[in-house]
Amino acid sequence: MDVSLGLLTLVVVVCAASALARRLNLSVPLLLVVVGVVGSYLPFIPAVQLDPELVLVGILPPLLYAAAIRTSLVEFRTNLRSIGLLSVGYVIFGTVAIGLIVWWLIPEIPLAAAFALGAVVAPPDAVAATTIARRVGLPRRVVSLLEGESLVNDATALVLLRTAIVAIGGSVTVWQVASDLAFAAAGGVVVGLIAAWLLLQIRKRVRNVAINTSMSLAAPFVAYIPAEVIHASGVLAVVVAGLVIGTQTPAMPGGASRLSQRSNWATVQFLLENSVFLLIGLQVRSIIEATSGDSLGAGRIWGACAVILVAVLLLRPIWVFPAIYLPRLIPKIRKADPAPPWQLPTIVSWAGMRGVVTLAAVFALPEDVAHRPVLVLAALVVVAGTLVVQGLSLPWLVRILGVHGPDNKADALSQAALMDQATAAGIENLHQHSRPDDPPEVLDMLERRTQERNRAAWERLGRSELADRTPSKRYVQLRLAMLDAERARVLKLRHSGAYAHEVISDVLEMLDVEESMLDTSPDDPGIDFSPESRSATRPDTAGVPLGAGGCEHLRAVGEHPVPPDPECSDCVREGTTPVHLRMCLVCGNVGCCDSSVGQHATRHFHESGHPIMCSAEPRELWRWCYVDELLG
Repeated sequence: MDVSLGLLTLVVVVCAASALARRLNLSVPLLLVVVGVVGSYLPFIPAVQLDPELVLVGILPPLLYAAAIRTSLVEFRTNLRSIGLLSVGYVIFGTVAIGLIVWWLIPEIPLAAAFALGAVVAPPDAVAATTIARRVGLPRRVVSLLEGESLVNDATALVLLRTAIVAIGGSVTVWQVASDLAFAAAGGVVVGLIAAWLLLQIRKRVRNVAINTSMSLAAPFVAYIPAEVIHASGVLAVVVAGLVIGTQTPAMPGGASRLSQRSNWATVQFLLENSVFLLIGLQVRSIIEATSGDSLGAGRIWGACAVILVAVLLLRPIWVFPAIYLPRLIPKIRKADPAPPWQLPTIVSWAGMRGVVTLAAVFALPEDVAHRPVLVLAALVVVAGTLVVQGLSLPWLVRILGVHGPDNKADALSQAALMDQATAAGIENLHQHSRPDDPPEVLDMLERRTQERNRAAWERLGRSELADRTPSKRYVQLRLAMLDAERARVLKLRHSGAYAHEVISDVLEMLDVEESMLDTSPDDPGIDFSPESRSATRPDTAGVPLGAGGCEHLRAVGEHPVPPDPECSDCVREGTTPVHLRMCLVCGNVGCCDSSVGQHATRHFHESGHPIMCSAEPRELWRWCYVDELLG
């Protein structure tokens, strides 16, 4: 009963705190840690101590798998060098440096135990960094780098911790450490690939939604447990399996299974990643009280913990800047991957929050290690300190440096352009496979519904005040009202007992499926493509410009061919790099978009008064009126 009550309380607190944090625009991890700290000092809440086995086997694999299946394998490969330098190089560097600092501060602690603490506090947390990074709104490349690092660094740290624990009871050579790392990495990759292959074979042959979802939930353990049995890296096996499965699954049949898995994994990830922050806070009191009788004395203990925290904060930028810029001294690397502006490595250096894996791993230290409670307290101080210091200051740092996250307007434009290509492929397939005896009304309906879905994606690019007036938005509003009426009638008939329960359930499920297919974002106000923001339009597939009916400029402007190799002459003159190119449809001037440094397309409009521009990018067929702010 106590266990079930504790789990229920945990879920309720996590949900309530998360909802409150979002409403108040606070950091969910930090708020949950604070709630946990307060709870640890309440007399009716028992002391909490994380079982390392519970975290490292029960929580870490599913969290890593949930992140891995959403990670782009293409982006992971693109950032592989940087990810390797951070997830392997930095963890080894941090382990050695922190270990030596701890041994210097407290010589009474064995050197092997000091290195064990270094391995514990070296890796940033897979959850903390990316959770705060997404909330702050960092550039996608930074988030991809942090995610990739967080997926792999735990594997390096746990292998080093395992080696350090062995060294506490004996001696370990550098060769042994290197061989352990090599075997753990190779074994983890092999086991992960085998697990992914087996699970994908099952996925190909089984169409049942419940079975596929269950196998998906078991996938991280299918990869983790065999790897750990052979003393390879279970963490790396989970990551490899997740990357492969996440890449291959969308190409398989069974959309219902994918939707079910996505929904279930979102729930699992939400509960686990938020619960761990609450559990961190709940351990504070017991960890602090455990050091009260230590012979080192409170002043020396807390002073050493503060120095260790400062060292953790400083060592990361000491490693990150050379790791990012030194490889680019090689001309081949510099040409393929130019050096990023200094702001990005600054943010990567500061996004090094530690989390629950650090606390769980430190409890794996043998009970007879000298001053073990001090080592546990040091790990807690690093976790809490990085979450508070870096977590609270990271948004401020991003604002000061002027770094911007993904542009919703550009994402909406990309989504509409991608949907346009998908629609074209679908209609082409329809024309290829339709037969002369196919009912014309069926073909017309298929093509019309596909075009309407495509048109809805482009309509989202208009002004926010026009969002509720678009045909697609009005269709959704009216159809939802109809579905409510239909559901109410079915429920009324259910009470009459005139229809079997199974029949009623099937009809209600059909109504729910249709509702889930509608674009039901009630709080999405549309996307404002004002002159100060990135612009986007295109003609609909029938050849009538969207918005042209209310814009004389879109109706009057003619076509202007885009040059084969367009370039922004202002960017060339100023030495800046454009993100996307736009072309004036009055004079043919090519300028860069508003995500570029110069924003020369908008500048040209303000200087010339020419109202209409179009995309100068391949396969983009949209136009935009600066004056009326309409698509065309």
